[in-house]
Amino acid sequence: METEKLSPGKFAVNYGVILGLVIVVITVITYVTGLALKGAQWPTAIYYVIFPIVIFYAISQYKKRNGNLLTLSDALKVGVLIGVISAIVFSVYSLIFNYVIDPDFMNQIKDIARDNMLEQNPDMTEEMVAQAMKFVEMFMNPAIASAFWIAMSAFFALIYSLIAGLVMKKE
Repeated sequence: METEKLSPGKFAVNYGVILGLVIVVITVITYVTGLALKGAQWPTAIYYVIFPIVIFYAISQYKKRNGNLLTLSDALKVGVLIGVISAIVFSVYSLIFNYVIDPDFMNQIKDIARDNMLEQNPDMTEEMVAQAMKFVEMFMNPAIASAFWIAMSAFFALIYSLIAGLVMKKE
């Protein structure tokens, strides 16, 4: 008896949404606790540990639910889709946060970045600071940041799903 092959796209949606919600929860916690304004990086590091775990787990579950068969192509599809969907979920939250919930938050972050820059490099001229702040502002633009986040999530998901696919492949 043949089992019907699962669609990698449909399978990846749930895991992608869950992973996206994980980064949203981490971001909300860092905002509420004030860690975001302090520049704490460790909460995001938690996500960087969870990200590959979810991708590996999802690919193993896909293989299990697909009659214990897994092609490298399907592993890549599942993993990359999870990464992209999670990034889209986070990007939607980020846009809502930056334009509705706390539109002034990015200005606060920019002020902190400027102060940190001057504290670490007291010899910077005003022109150097202005140039550096243009760069900071470019990456703090929610649309650019979202596009960057989606691209980086897809890239790292590709790497992790390639590893998982090569390890778990069974055709």
